[in-house]
Amino acid sequence: MLKEFRDFALKGNMVDLAIGVIIGAAFGAIVSSLVDDVFMPIIGLIIGGIDFSNLFIVLNNPNNVPTPSLAAAQDAGVATINIGLFINAVVKFTIIAFVLFLVVKGMNSLKKKEEAKPAAPAEPPADIKLLGEIRDLLKK
Repeated sequence: MLKEFRDFALKGNMVDLAIGVIIGAAFGAIVSSLVDDVFMPIIGLIIGGIDFSNLFIVLNNPNNVPTPSLAAAQDAGVATINIGLFINAVVKFTIIAFVLFLVVKGMNSLKKKEEAKPAAPAEPPADIKLLGEIRDLLKK
């Protein structure tokens, strides 16, 4: 059973998957930084100075605690709907999905080019060769 597990774990597909997950996590961190630190501040500035990471709706505030920011509301235990964080997540998902679409599209086009190349004709089996030689000898 240990040998079967080792064979399974060391298959090329499993290693490729592990590498893909690691690269995907690193790519996700880059996209998160790009969205949070570059895109959303620019979009917020264009819209009118809105900080999307701090955009929320208070659902329940029984003690009337002041909630100038999302962090203050969360620290006070106030129930909120975090619209800005959701918008950030949607933008991140859209960017990652588009990049993955481009990668898959590129891989598919490379596969199509490989499939389009004609393969060398296969050599006939030995018995067919022998029959051809016999035919040639009979013609003489």
